[in-house]
Amino acid sequence: MQMTPEAILKEYFGYDRFRAGQAPLVQRILSGGDVLGIMPTGAGKSVCYQVPAMLLTGMTIVISPLISLMEDQVAALREAGIPAACLHSNLDSSAYYRTLDAVRNGEVRLLYAAPERLLTDMFLSLTDTVAIAMVAVDEAHCLSQWGQDFRPSYLQITEFLHLLPRRPVVAAFTATATETVRADIRRLLDLQSPLELVTGFDRANLRWIVERPSNKYRALLEVLKRNRGKSGIVYCISRNQTDKVCEKLRADGYAAGRYHAGMSAEERSANQEAFLHDELQIITATNAFGMGIDKSNVSFVVHYNMPKSMEAYYQEAGRAGRDGSPAECVLLFSAQDISTNMLLIESSAQDNDRLTPQQRGIIRRKDEERLQAMVRYCSLTDCLRHYILRYFGEESPDRCGNCGSCLTDTETVDATVPAQKILSCVYRVRQRGSACGAKMLCDILQGKDTKQLQERGYAQLSTYGLMQDVSRVQLEHMVNILISRGYLVTDTGQYRTLSLGERAIPVLRGQKQVSMSLPLHDLKETRRAQRLAAMPDYELDDALFQKLRKVRERLAAREHMPAYIVFSDATLREMCVKRPSDEEELLAISGVGRHKLEKYGAAFLEALSGGGV
Repeated sequence: MQMTPEAILKEYFGYDRFRAGQAPLVQRILSGGDVLGIMPTGAGKSVCYQVPAMLLTGMTIVISPLISLMEDQVAALREAGIPAACLHSNLDSSAYYRTLDAVRNGEVRLLYAAPERLLTDMFLSLTDTVAIAMVAVDEAHCLSQWGQDFRPSYLQITEFLHLLPRRPVVAAFTATATETVRADIRRLLDLQSPLELVTGFDRANLRWIVERPSNKYRALLEVLKRNRGKSGIVYCISRNQTDKVCEKLRADGYAAGRYHAGMSAEERSANQEAFLHDELQIITATNAFGMGIDKSNVSFVVHYNMPKSMEAYYQEAGRAGRDGSPAECVLLFSAQDISTNMLLIESSAQDNDRLTPQQRGIIRRKDEERLQAMVRYCSLTDCLRHYILRYFGEESPDRCGNCGSCLTDTETVDATVPAQKILSCVYRVRQRGSACGAKMLCDILQGKDTKQLQERGYAQLSTYGLMQDVSRVQLEHMVNILISRGYLVTDTGQYRTLSLGERAIPVLRGQKQVSMSLPLHDLKETRRAQRLAAMPDYELDDALFQKLRKVRERLAAREHMPAYIVFSDATLREMCVKRPSDEEELLAISGVGRHKLEKYGAAFLEALSGGGV
């Protein structure tokens, strides 16, 4: 009897129902149609091609950008009882040929490969003898020159599809893509009337936080204190900073490792494996780490520096809370991050010799626009979640109640007059043929008597000392709000000077009012810290939860695999709440499929019944 997609989902993945958006994509693939799925990290993109791969006649090729991602997904599929394999450059010759033989013998349902493999003679020879039912393109935004992570090797996919004896179903997936990037994906993959589905971008379990600390490392330690004993990623903007932060964490007693392109492949692989197996609690890394990493129990992601785009930030931060558990995404911002990212953008534009000078110029302008959007996010005092969702074209309430801004006590005031004073000061400075950054702007408005202000003649401005009765903290918040809303624009050059945005003119002319939610300062920091530390209470028997984690750890060690591949924390929590007492009840737990039940069910049922670990 032919199995249904729902039966496959339960049998192998242990889920009773598809998540939002998954079922229509699966059905379209099974009916022979192409699809383009834009689904946030953690929304279950892989299920959309893994389930139909078990039902289609022929093999599915999954094109993936990173070896670590391929190995991660193949390990999880095999553990679920699905025949999968991968071909990549790290395999020794015997393993490579064993995989080829298994493919030719029809023993593989999903074959993962990097785009660089596709046009090799050995890989193409497979397609002459093995029927290809579907080609699934993971991280499809890498196809587009206008995306945040363009990879020229992805352009080989188009030629590969044209060389196949028969065109298979083509399924493309990514976490983030603007309309321009989606158009590129459709065109370059020659998608045939695809079902294009964009699911909601909101990850309700994630708490978004932006800090502007005077000491970033101290702020990082506060995050670790809130997440004591939990697993997390700390992204740094450079290799040097990655090493330094890792060294400091180790010196302070944390089980930390590092990951960046300047390390040997052996050390990178060893550290990643240790992190996946929970031998390392924290990994400090450049953005070379993590694309597609399926580790489900990451409880926090900290960006030690501002990324260069919202797309990159959303994808990297979204590696927290993949199993649906509450997690936090913290960005530690400093003004220096802006100029550092500009240097990276300039370097990237110069290095891309596949593009014409005109194309490089267009891409650079797009990158600068994305950087400005990121700067506005870091300047927010309004709801962070609302800004993220609005950036990706999704409507949402003005306040979410669960981000760093919403957890700060504020009052909404009519700030039209203060806004006019701030904007007028920027205008007066520019009128003199000069420019200033946010710090100097506040110094002028507060009438600071500094040598720099005197030398530049700013003490003679009509706006000098105009806001000396406003606290420095409140004034900085007002400036940040005006930046975040586009009234002020931060130059991306070395000195990060301010200029008036288009929205400033109606305010200066008295044609538009400005309201602001400003922090209340009585006990503000204490209350905010308490609220940030307060994560949802699961009302679990913690002793039982830790007992189940030890069972999982023992079974994972026996199989030489990460613990989360056995069962996620979310699955263990559900076991604690529902206390299944037999195989039928255990099978009803989300994440428990038939194969895992047969393999691990007895051990967990014994622990749940009060037996030893």
